[in-house]
Amino acid sequence: MATVFLVTLYEYSPLFYITVVFICFLVTSGLVLGWFGLGVPVILRNSEETESSIRVLKKQMRQVKNPFGLEIPHASAASVTKGVTLAPDCLEDCILTCYWGCSVQKLHEALQKHVYCFRIKTPQALEDALYSEYLYRQQYFIKKNDKEEKCCQLPEDAQVVDFGPVPRSRYPLIALLTLADEEDREIYDIISMVAVIHVPDESYRLSCRILYQYLLLAQGQYHDLKQLFMSANSTAPSLSDTSPGEASTDRSLLEKVGLAEDESELHEESSKDCVVCQNGTVNWVLLPCRHTCLCDGCIKYFQQCPMCRQFVQESFPLCSKKEQDEDESTRVLQDVLPGRVF
Repeated sequence: MATVFLVTLYEYSPLFYITVVFICFLVTSGLVLGWFGLGVPVILRNSEETESSIRVLKKQMRQVKNPFGLEIPHASAASVTKGVTLAPDCLEDCILTCYWGCSVQKLHEALQKHVYCFRIKTPQALEDALYSEYLYRQQYFIKKNDKEEKCCQLPEDAQVVDFGPVPRSRYPLIALLTLADEEDREIYDIISMVAVIHVPDESYRLSCRILYQYLLLAQGQYHDLKQLFMSANSTAPSLSDTSPGEASTDRSLLEKVGLAEDESELHEESSKDCVVCQNGTVNWVLLPCRHTCLCDGCIKYFQQCPMCRQFVQESFPLCSKKEQDEDESTRVLQDVLPGRVF
C-alpha cells in the first residue's frame, strides 16, 4: 500500500517525492547523531565518552559508629577441648558473654524477638530469649580500648568433645558484646553484637572462625555484617595459619555446609588501585557481589562487576568526595613537611 502511494506521488510530482525522501534522511541523521537530545549511540562514541546508558542505583548510606570489635588471634590453636582465645576491642566499657552449645533455632528466634518483642541490650535479655538453651556460660568485663585477650573454655566436667554431625542443632560458641553503661546505650545506635563462632571438634575439623556477626540496633533492627572483597596486588590468605592441605580441607568442609565463597573471593587481592584504570583510588562497593574495585571515575561506565561479571544492582562509596580531598591534602602536607605531625 505504501509503495503504491509513493509511486503515485512520484508520477504526480517527482519534486515532491524527492522532498519526502530528503526529510526522511534528515530525521534519520538527527536520530543517529543525537540532534534531538537522545544522545549519541554507543557504537559511535569513543571509549572515553562511553557511559552506561542505564544508571546503577546509588544506595543511600547512613554513617553509624560501631562500638564493638571482636577477633580470634590464635585460630589455629582453638578447639572445643582446648578452648578459644577472643580479643575484644570496644570503644566503651562492655560485657563479653560467651555461650557454649547454644541452640541454633533459639538464637534465630531471639533475633526475631529483638525486632518484634523486646530489645536485646543486656546478657539477661538474650538469655531470656534463649530460654537457657545453651550448655555453659562465661562472662568478662571489658574496659574501654582494652585489647586484652580472653580465653573461653568449657569446663572439664562438661565432657563435651563435639557438637555432632552437620547440620547441627547447636552452635559451638556464641559471643555477645553489650554496652556496660546504661548511658552509653542511649548514645549509640548499635547496642549489642552477636558473633557466631565455629570451634573445631572431633566431628568437624574446620578451622576456628567467625561465621556470622549480627549488629543489633536500638530501633529494633539487626544487620548481618558482611565482608568486602578488595582488589589487590598480594594475595591475602582467607584461611590464616593453615597449610595448603588444610586450606583445601577447610574449603571442602565449607562447601559442605554452604558457607564457601567463590574461588576468586577466597584469593582476592587488596590494593587501593582501581582494577580498570589502575590509577584512581578504589572507593565504590558493588552490590550484591560486594567487590570493592572501582574508583569514582570508572563507576559510571559499568553495569556489571569487572571482577565477577555479576550485574550490579546497587553501589555505595566508602567515603565522600570531601573526605577524599581532606585525606589527599593531609598526605600532601605530610610529604612536604615530613618532620611535622598533623
